[in-house]
Amino acid sequence: MNTFRRASVLVGLATIAAALILYLAAGREAGRFFLAIDYRLQDSMFRIRGPQPHTGSVVIIDLDERSLAELGQWPWPRDMVADLLRKLDAAGTKVVGLDAVFAEPDRTSPTRYVSVFQPYLRAGAALPDTGFDHDVELGRAVGDTRTILGYFFDMEGAAPEKNAPPLPAFTIPAATVGDAAREIPAAKRAILNLDVVGDKALSEGFFNALPDASGMVRQMMLFVRCGSVLYPSLPLEMVREGEKLKPGLAVGSQGIVGLTLSGRLVHTDEAARLWLNYRGPPRTFPYISAADVIKGRVDPAVLRGRYALLGTSAWGLRDLRSSPFSNTHPGVEILATAVDNLLAGDPLRRDVLTERALTLTIIVAGGLLLTLLLATAGPVPGALGALALFVALVTGNYYGFFLHNQVVGLTYPVLTLAAVFMVVTLTNYFVEGRQKRFLRGAFSMYVSGDVVEQIVRRPENLRLEGEEKELTVLFSDIRDFTTLSERLTAREVTQFLNEYLTALTDAVMAHGGTVDKYIGDALMAVWGAPIDDPDHAGHAVAAALDMPRRLRELQPLWEARGLGRIQVGIGLNTGIMSLGNMGSRQRFNYTVIGDTVNQASRFESLNKVYGTAILVGESTRDQTAAAVFYRLVDKVRVKGKIQPVALYEPLAPMPPPAAVAEAARGFEAVMEFYSRGEFASCLERLQELHARDPQRLYEVYLERVRHLLVHPPGPGWDGVWTHAAK
Repeated sequence: MNTFRRASVLVGLATIAAALILYLAAGREAGRFFLAIDYRLQDSMFRIRGPQPHTGSVVIIDLDERSLAELGQWPWPRDMVADLLRKLDAAGTKVVGLDAVFAEPDRTSPTRYVSVFQPYLRAGAALPDTGFDHDVELGRAVGDTRTILGYFFDMEGAAPEKNAPPLPAFTIPAATVGDAAREIPAAKRAILNLDVVGDKALSEGFFNALPDASGMVRQMMLFVRCGSVLYPSLPLEMVREGEKLKPGLAVGSQGIVGLTLSGRLVHTDEAARLWLNYRGPPRTFPYISAADVIKGRVDPAVLRGRYALLGTSAWGLRDLRSSPFSNTHPGVEILATAVDNLLAGDPLRRDVLTERALTLTIIVAGGLLLTLLLATAGPVPGALGALALFVALVTGNYYGFFLHNQVVGLTYPVLTLAAVFMVVTLTNYFVEGRQKRFLRGAFSMYVSGDVVEQIVRRPENLRLEGEEKELTVLFSDIRDFTTLSERLTAREVTQFLNEYLTALTDAVMAHGGTVDKYIGDALMAVWGAPIDDPDHAGHAVAAALDMPRRLRELQPLWEARGLGRIQVGIGLNTGIMSLGNMGSRQRFNYTVIGDTVNQASRFESLNKVYGTAILVGESTRDQTAAAVFYRLVDKVRVKGKIQPVALYEPLAPMPPPAAVAEAARGFEAVMEFYSRGEFASCLERLQELHARDPQRLYEVYLERVRHLLVHPPGPGWDGVWTHAAK
């Protein structure tokens, strides 16, 4: 791993460590911030999941618009409410819960007007009790039926000096829960029903449904602490009375963990609040018009054995709350949801220990995975990997936890992964981006744009420290450039060289080569480095064949300026070379050296001997013979070398033109006679070839063969010629 990638990994690890420290040290306020975002994700999951079946045990007796139209505006006379309760009881409801509090006397009771009617009565006569005090009538109906009264806790107001306690049939002393009771919400006072209404009630329960900081009702308080007593909610009292259960609170090492109903555990949070598992949008539960009940228009089978909640959907009376499904969710239906959750035992559950373990695992494992991906694969694969990781976390949370009624907060680990992504990406941009800018600047003048991008994408493939590798090297030089330059001014020489070297450089880059250096009018290029190229020999020969074509296009321009015909010599060789950054500590160059390189330089020089434009070594020819047509030029010993080398001239891409192939076959026959020492036959065939197509190569051999005829080489002749000059 290079320095830049190592820096990215270290920055990613530092971000992960900081996130872990912050998570473990974060206070409650920080936790609430992330929890608020988790709530929004949870709301979305409710909507994605959609409506779910309920137990079918809960109905809502609705004080709807039709009931008000038929029976009058609310509040109704309480004798009418009493009649409603009796008819519900007669229909066989298991329990009736009232989402209302009767805290003040009924103003429609006839007893309020006794002083008005008394003068008209006989002396000593009195109005009868029955039916004339509607509050008494309601109290009697409450006592005669299985009705749970509702009341309201004031959670924020000032506590009065004297505060009558609620009168439910079941409470829990706070002392039995110990220190965990401090998490249960505390109330200042209770807004209760009139004594005459509630004295004979089966029980009472509060119906507070407090929204969280976002204004959403996601939880239902099962208990409220008032003084030293824990008072139950209306839904809890309805289920307790309806199922004849004995409630209690389960306390663990982390505080309250749930509600026990005769030994059955229903999970809650540490404040004994029920995480509501909403069944769906408003009107998911069945609504029955109160007018239909009073008028006897309801089949008793619809009510038999049901938990009935008396509430309202009339516009003027609606108690509307926000839920994951709607901003206008009737409060009575939220109470119905709590009753249904308690009956089914399937409220949502938030296991703090599971959430903490999962959060730490995601931060460490996901952070490391994302860091390594960004450090090794680059920004685009890293971004796709991060997106896939986020989608996997959210999807896994939905299918693995939420659909199993478990709430797991993902905000903090997801934000941590997002921070890792941003920090590592920025590090890559500023640190590794600097490396890429360096590489582009260093190589853009010497290799093609495609090769530069390969270097930038995979800089680990670029080895600058030195290595041995099989490559192909090319040298080119202008014939008689010294003579040419003597006739030109310095400015004209510069202009010409720029045009000439640009044409050759374009050919090198067009065929994937690297310009190693310019030496006056000479150019040196390499194939196979710095980027691997399995066909380096083929691309080098293709570039060599392309160079004369590009120069021919410039020839009319140069001839017009009086420069004459420009001839170039090109030498190529393939073999093992040493490459890397070479030079002094103050200045160095990425180049190649070795015997193979030196031979390529000799081949370039020998072009002027044979009158050829391009000469390649045997290894280059062997690797490209299937694509390029060659003729053998000579077998020589260059100066300073003992081992002979074969020189080949590339004539054309395969297949060659017929005339080129025929001429090459003729010279091949000459070389056969020459290598066997049959110089007379060789001379005869050479003269025929030269007569048909005069060439400098033929002249070289004519001179050499005539010399050998006069001075035979002896019995050890192997057809190898030794050149004394470079």
